[in-house]
Amino acid sequence: MESTRRQSKKRDAIREILLASYDHPSVEEIYRRLKPDIPDLSLGTVYRNLALFREEGKAMSVATVAGQERFDGCIAPHSHLICTCCGAVMDLPHPMLDDGDLDQTVSAQYGFLVQRHELIFYGTCENCQNKIKQEEKLS
Repeated sequence: MESTRRQSKKRDAIREILLASYDHPSVEEIYRRLKPDIPDLSLGTVYRNLALFREEGKAMSVATVAGQERFDGCIAPHSHLICTCCGAVMDLPHPMLDDGDLDQTVSAQYGFLVQRHELIFYGTCENCQNKIKQEEKLS
């Protein structure tokens, strides 16, 4: 028998923030955004609900950046770009890699039945590159 969860205003608010955020927020950032409107919200509530969303397949953990786990409410196949300078996490939709060819190639080459894959590119975002260039000009 499948258990049913009661509707929760806090859970709904956490989910709404996650779905509306394109910056892949951390638990702490979600908490900071919601706390003014939900004064009795605890950090533990945010942690527990994000764990529940991951378990239910409604959210995913992208990576740990600067010591904070970052989350994505978009569970459709896509990759991410992570700036090692400022910590920005950006979506990278790439149908050329997500069309199954990569999964099939790995399956065929290694005899491994791929169910899904994750791909993260680490580097320096355009904003940080521009700041670095400006600093170099000033020195």
